[in-house]
Amino acid sequence: MRGFFCCLATAVWITQFCAGNSCPVSEAKEAEELSLYAQAAVLMDADSGRVLYEKNGYSPLAMASTTKIMTCILILENCDLDEKAAVSAYAASMPKVKLSVQRGEEYEIRSLLFSLMLESHNDTAVVLAEHLGSRYLPEELREKSVAEYTAEESKMAVKAFANLMNEKARELECRDTWFITPNGLDATETVETDTGEILQKEHCTTAADLARIMTYCVKESPGRDVFREITAAPSYSFYENGRNVSCVNHNAFLHMMDGAFSGKTGYTNKAGYCYVGALEDDGRTFIVTLLGCGWPNNKTYKWSDTRELMEYGLQNFVKREIGGTDAVFDESVLRPIPVENAQTDALTGEVSVSVEILERHDEEAGQDTGTREVLMREDEKVEVDYDVKRVLEAPVEPGTRVGGVRYSVDGKTYLTETIVTGKGVKAVDLKWCVEQVLRRFWI
Repeated sequence: MRGFFCCLATAVWITQFCAGNSCPVSEAKEAEELSLYAQAAVLMDADSGRVLYEKNGYSPLAMASTTKIMTCILILENCDLDEKAAVSAYAASMPKVKLSVQRGEEYEIRSLLFSLMLESHNDTAVVLAEHLGSRYLPEELREKSVAEYTAEESKMAVKAFANLMNEKARELECRDTWFITPNGLDATETVETDTGEILQKEHCTTAADLARIMTYCVKESPGRDVFREITAAPSYSFYENGRNVSCVNHNAFLHMMDGAFSGKTGYTNKAGYCYVGALEDDGRTFIVTLLGCGWPNNKTYKWSDTRELMEYGLQNFVKREIGGTDAVFDESVLRPIPVENAQTDALTGEVSVSVEILERHDEEAGQDTGTREVLMREDEKVEVDYDVKRVLEAPVEPGTRVGGVRYSVDGKTYLTETIVTGKGVKAVDLKWCVEQVLRRFWI
């Protein structure tokens, strides 16, 4: 029987955020009931995407100006900060809160982004949306100055931008989110599906989806560093079109807890007060999202809810390694696997191949290492499941996938590792049989 040695290669990340899917139970145990004002709330581990606590976290609701985090990140990913954006009559007609731009003016993208995220100006959002959205219109409109757009042409550019927003939401697996406006003003539209079905869609998201979008903005996007810089700035001033503009950050939570570094407020009559915020502490990043957190005269509810959720996360969750000592691994899973019809030095006897878990990232295979660290409570356990073939049929190539290991917490899989063979094994064939006979009985 031949001896074989094992090689290392990749781990496959199959975690899929359950936004948009029916989630029968929150990932967080209901060990502690929080007294929240918000109609919907989520506390998320930004590094793993794990929902640590949720209240109606998968219910679609209006999101108000928290919409603008998506507007901001799309502009950062597709435009230069030094670009100039022209103002249309349609953009200038937006309701308060507004920068009060005028048709024909031009503003630097950098200035508009601070206006968007610090003061939450609604007209600014439309100026930015038209600037990028116009690139996706017919050629005659792409060549036309946005400042000269009719109201209908402006709406076409905004619609093109909304399509980009929805496309990004789908990429992030935010299946219960639908964007219509770039500023978060309440809106409804009629949409025809690929199957011809006519649907009435509202501008909405879920607390879980919004947390996923915020996670992308502060942790994953190519524009994350500038996004964090803008949303953390206490103020910003600029001079354009003959006037001085001062923007003040209205995210008061930045000064309420150590480690708070980003966020966005929002309000409409339909949505109520909304908020999304981020906090870092001791290698942990928490995202809090709140929808429908009170209406006028209850403006401070969002701050007390955010503090309560952040403190709950800080006090109850620590970072633990999914595939580390917390996981009880059955080493017998890695025993050699018998191979039938295999060539061997002996004419009789069983042939088997040794196996091992692949752990290294393999760029050529296009596989990811997955999430190895997850925030967990002390009473939570890592669940390990196996799926390994019992027998193989020759020929067997080196590195053949023969099984996998799944690491889960509270029923959700965060990491899978692939089990592969070491050296290859050739199958018995006529040539090999002849060689064996000659070697043993003729020579």
